[in-house]
Amino acid sequence: MSGRTLRLVCTAAVAAQAALVPATATAEPWPAAPGQPSTAALLTGFQSLYRQSEQATAVYGATAERLERQRAETDRLAAALGRARQDLAAGRAAAGRLARQEYQGTSDFSPYLRLLLARDPQHALEQGHVIGQMARQRAEAVARLTSGERTADRLARAARTAYDARLALARRQQRDRDAVREKLHAIEKLLASLSPAQLTALAAVEQNGTDRTRTALLASGALGAARPPTPEGEAAVRYAVRQLGKPYRWGATGPAAYDCSGLTSRAWGQAGTPIPRTSQEQWARLPHVPLAQLRPGDLVVYFPRATHVALYLGDGMVVQAPRPGTKVKVSPLTANPVLGAVRPDPGGSPLPRYAPPALPPGAAAGADTAPPKL
Repeated sequence: MSGRTLRLVCTAAVAAQAALVPATATAEPWPAAPGQPSTAALLTGFQSLYRQSEQATAVYGATAERLERQRAETDRLAAALGRARQDLAAGRAAAGRLARQEYQGTSDFSPYLRLLLARDPQHALEQGHVIGQMARQRAEAVARLTSGERTADRLARAARTAYDARLALARRQQRDRDAVREKLHAIEKLLASLSPAQLTALAAVEQNGTDRTRTALLASGALGAARPPTPEGEAAVRYAVRQLGKPYRWGATGPAAYDCSGLTSRAWGQAGTPIPRTSQEQWARLPHVPLAQLRPGDLVVYFPRATHVALYLGDGMVVQAPRPGTKVKVSPLTANPVLGAVRPDPGGSPLPRYAPPALPPGAAAGADTAPPKL
């Protein structure tokens, strides 16, 4: 990437995303070369690109979830249509049998004349009763056949509509995936233009900013007193901690790799409480909880469009899968701009005693929002 292109990317990023970036240090680790963007501008540029990629990822995830629901609906309608067609075939066969039986039992005499000429009038009356019963059965068979045909037609139309919707969602998913890849490719190109010293300096600037913000948050008392989790929340926390060091991979839900919401949804699923797959759905569908009432296991959601999520550990820290090129790690809650928090188990009873899981060495190592080495 040329120096001019790099400056344009960073300048545009600063203008578009400055409000979304956590506070960073103003001191420069190295003096910016003439015509080159400053460290703060580079960091803001990277954060802007990452926000764009996360937004594209959230759109992709929502589309993928809708596609999965549409697949289930298409399969359900296809199965119902198959059953309806089987019932229709059985109804047609039954109607055919009744027609043959009625044809074989007919004659040129009316039922009244057969009754007068019969040697055994009682037997004739019984035959008439059987004939009447067969007529009623025929009428019922025709009614069932008509209803079955209508049901099969309705299900066939619904199945076709569902299939068309599924194809449209699949095409949209492809476009959304391409959009994410485009954003990630832009990040890779920008990273390739930087030296190792620049990358290290960017990470240091970012870390200094998040550390100061976390210290201020704890000192303010905004997080409230420490609260124990529920048994399910403890299970989710311990599962998430066991994933520390595993790589971030876009769209992954474990167990070998995770994206941000893949980690949170997997952790709570392993705890026996399934939750929505994407960060936006988690924010939209789970009960919200004030930061002052956070307890371990709650989910902290970031950015105005809910494009990132992490699992709260306690003491102002979260476990998260930050972004491509990084690994699952422990970070300050303030590593990204906080939108709010949600609770997957609002009706759960907190544990009477709780000991947080021990964190392995290096659990907090690596970048949170600074650019990774892809």
